Amino acid sequence: MALTYKGRISKEFTLPDFGDAYDKKLEPAEYMVVLAPHEDLYNKIMELKQEFAKAYENTMAVALKPHISIVRFIQYEMNELKIHNKLKLLATALPDFKVDLDGFGSYPSHTIYIKVQTQEPIKAIAKKLKEAQSLMTINKENKPHFLNEPHIAVARKLLPWQYEKGWLEYSNKHFHASFMADQLLFMKRTGGSKAWQIIDRLKMMNLPVETKQGDLFA
Repeated sequence: MALTYKGRISKEFTLPDFGDAYDKKLEPAEYMVVLAPHEDLYNKIMELKQEFAKAYENTMAVALKPHISIVRFIQYEMNELKIHNKLKLLATALPDFKVDLDGFGSYPSHTIYIKVQTQEPIKAIAKKLKEAQSLMTINKENKPHFLNEPHIAVARKLLPWQYEKGWLEYSNKHFHASFMADQLLFMKRTGGSKAWQIIDRLKMMNLPVETKQGDLFA
């Protein structure tokens, strides 16, 4: 049974009009690769988001599940297996590491987020995955979007009053936690669905890529 991830990516983008595709595999889907915290921390962050949603009347806070976005893109489903194989190969070369979270930040005047202190190792993941950039690119107008600043959103698309009151509170709040990043989630959603499917959990094994090339085409 497919797992689902009922959330939205941190920035909306528009799917291009491809006309009447006669085969589902010719339709574009949304994809993303993320780091997700372990279950206990996931639940802790969800409690925080539920508190924000209740206090500031923002359902988006709960709808957006805890994750650190690495890349998001759109591509035809017919290319999914090729992308999956490439991402799986690249992930095996990545080392695992501890992700430290500490405090809150904001993007005035629309987003409040948990700060990720472990920036460079996460940016290194994005750099590695750029080796698959050509496979992720559906056309020149719709290129993959790689993260600029790793973070975990508490709430986004805030109204001015929600941001002002929320940031007044959260700028003085304390939050500290950590988790081991040892896998990437490769996910997709189709047909305007709000539910994300987990295609695979890509293990980060710090192995020479050459040792896995045979598996790629097995």
